[in-house]
Amino acid sequence: MTTAIENLADLAAGWLDAPLSDTLRDAVHCATLDWFATTLPGTLQTPATLLAAGGLARGGKAWCYTSERWVDPRSAAFINAAASHTVEFDDIFRDGGYHPGSPTFAAALAVAQDIGASREAFDRAVIGGYEVGCRIAMALQPSHYEFWHITGTVGTFGAAAAVAMLLGCDRNGIANAIAIAASFAGGVQQNLQGESMVKAMHPGHAADAGVLAAYAAASGATGAWDSLDGPKGYAAATSAGTGNWDAAFDGAGEWTPITRMTVKIHGCCGHIFPALDALEALRSQHGFGPDDIEAIRIEGYGPTKDICDRPDPKVAQEARFSAQYCLSALMVLGGVRLAAFAPEALSNPDIRTLMPRITVERAEDLAAEYPRKRMARLHLTLKDGRSWMHFQPSRRGDPDNPISRTDLQAKYEELVGPVLPQAELERLRKTIFDGSDLPDAVTKKPNK
Repeated sequence: MTTAIENLADLAAGWLDAPLSDTLRDAVHCATLDWFATTLPGTLQTPATLLAAGGLARGGKAWCYTSERWVDPRSAAFINAAASHTVEFDDIFRDGGYHPGSPTFAAALAVAQDIGASREAFDRAVIGGYEVGCRIAMALQPSHYEFWHITGTVGTFGAAAAVAMLLGCDRNGIANAIAIAASFAGGVQQNLQGESMVKAMHPGHAADAGVLAAYAAASGATGAWDSLDGPKGYAAATSAGTGNWDAAFDGAGEWTPITRMTVKIHGCCGHIFPALDALEALRSQHGFGPDDIEAIRIEGYGPTKDICDRPDPKVAQEARFSAQYCLSALMVLGGVRLAAFAPEALSNPDIRTLMPRITVERAEDLAAEYPRKRMARLHLTLKDGRSWMHFQPSRRGDPDNPISRTDLQAKYEELVGPVLPQAELERLRKTIFDGSDLPDAVTKKPNK
């Protein structure tokens, strides 16, 4: 009987030379643009600025987008992935509740730049890394998320597979990289609380650890191929049972995860998105303002209540995970983008006045469909007595409710515009969509 690692390695190795359709290439390029859209604004914030100013980076050929210099690939992977997860706009694989882009792209791009890999090899490695990480996420969820930050844990496997492919590993080498990664993957939920900066560093560690696992495998080091699904393996240690591998490999060979990504359009936790979309729909239909609202009651699935019911967040990190704050910010500011988490927004009296009128409940019928469906029911009552209920069956940006290419490029321009000069912003976009070279160094605006 083949192990989960062997099946995953077969899938990843298949992308070393499988034909790539135009649709699949476009999916990779869109994911690449989306990674830069969320990474570059994060290079202006902690923890990336602290990490880049510290003693981590040595000389090398991988570009650190925070410090704007060439460094060693492990440091570039770590710092770039941390930057990518800071402003909460990174892509989501809905069925696994996992953000593959931050660790996978950071690791693959750093190593590809360092070794001078081709754009073709890089694109294929990203596809393979998404395949491995996303399918492991499906096997572990939803129980894994109770204690573990899945982007920090599973991201290690995706990064390891992608880098192993770039380093020329065959199927067995990729399997060993995944097996070695099983002992490197970590990141606990408790470090997502309060003013901790560790949440953003989780995918940073995943990218770095994945690079290390892949280089070890490429050097001939081996791991136990049952270290994912064995009785004392990773799934047994971090989720219910030994993992739902039937779910993980559903449709393997017929579809690949990078074609089924959620693009985030709000700069907060994705578990709040269905309620935000529902509120936007009601506001658009009925035209009320924040002062008109008497009460909002959110019915959601498990994490909507367990993670996002935060009535009084104090700092931006907590506010991004507060349904009360984010729905209030949407009503007062008109959107939940970068400006919603600036200091002046966090203390905005209009936002703070509305927040106590918002409550969050767990609905068992919606919870039963998690993680493959992300739904909400929003009950809204106005001060004049009018009330409505809106059922939101999916999030805008999900695979079954996708945004357009125009919307993706608008997101990129909005988030990257404050960081890059217009000419540099356009050059990077053209490199991603129209070029045959790897994305490489960028020059940011002065004093950024």
